[in-house]
Amino acid sequence: MTDVFGAYVRSRREALRLNDRAFSVRQVAARIGIEPSYLSKIERGEQRPPSEATIVKLAEDLDEDADALLAMAGKVSSDLQAVIRHRPRLFADLIRELKNMPDQAVLRLVREVRDGEW
Repeated sequence: MTDVFGAYVRSRREALRLNDRAFSVRQVAARIGIEPSYLSKIERGEQRPPSEATIVKLAEDLDEDADALLAMAGKVSSDLQAVIRHRPRLFADLIRELKNMPDQAVLRLVREVRDGEW
């Protein structure tokens, strides 16, 4: 799990750095409040992913979806954890059912729930 997260963060940061030198390890680490050596170890998979708060800052800095980065790190945001804790069995069943559905079906379901068309 840490290899996937770190490798993704590094590839994203490096892609951004091609057009903007502000995405060096040092500068990104400074903006999100961690040591450059720590970020480098995370990217190389030598260190576990950081805390939720740090991942959220990193996502913002890299213009990424925080929930996606958290998932790659094997974590779930605290607000989603609260929702799941409120109805754990229901959400466990829902997630298990969704895992085998095609993306289009899941997206249609999300739109229906969001738009109140159900």
